[in-house]
Amino acid sequence: MTDTAPPASALADTVLERLTTVYPAAGNPFRAQEMVAYMKGAAPFLGIRTPERRALSRTVLDGTPRPDETDCAAIALRCFALPEREYHYFAVDYLRRHVKRCSSGFLPVARRLVTTVSWWDTVDHLAAHVVGGLVAADPALAGEMDVWIDDEDLWVARTALLHQLRYKDATDADRLFAHCLRRSAHPDFFVRKAIGWSLREYGKTAPAEVRAFVAAHGSRLSPLSVREALKNL
Repeated sequence: MTDTAPPASALADTVLERLTTVYPAAGNPFRAQEMVAYMKGAAPFLGIRTPERRALSRTVLDGTPRPDETDCAAIALRCFALPEREYHYFAVDYLRRHVKRCSSGFLPVARRLVTTVSWWDTVDHLAAHVVGGLVAADPALAGEMDVWIDDEDLWVARTALLHQLRYKDATDADRLFAHCLRRSAHPDFFVRKAIGWSLREYGKTAPAEVRAFVAAHGSRLSPLSVREALKNL
């Protein structure tokens, strides 16, 4: 799957018809304003809290078959084409649940989602659970992360930094450390924070290695990255 336009999918037709009926009916305009403010105006909201939204999602998906890769792409891309953020959350949850049904060819779709209405609330889950899942299933995709780390889009670079977040013992430490150093001078908060977060998470598995890395290269890292990396060490 290399085209990132939504493919035809009868399942997506069903899901989107249900979703765009059920979600708006549960919206709360006052809560929506609060959510927009909390997310710094990144996207409009319907005003549905997460527990309620996930309960509604179960209703939407009741009786639907398991998707194939085309269905996953169609549902996710069509959800992200809608303005309200809850639809994007639905897509992220759906992909987290079904990422093992997607091949390495799904990576361009994941990239499209990362770069659509980009903010930490969707990007971080896509990075750790979707992109990370794809790379874990096909280690050849790790080479794509070496390209993404140099991307001008800070959210693509952040995704490359965070894709191994859940790998634990399977972490490619050399790649993680190399990626951190490649973007160590990046001026943006979200990249610097991701460097520290990725190191802190790996530090739960290999604390000595992370301490040694920070000791050797801390002068190249931002104070934020160092502080985050060593927070639990």
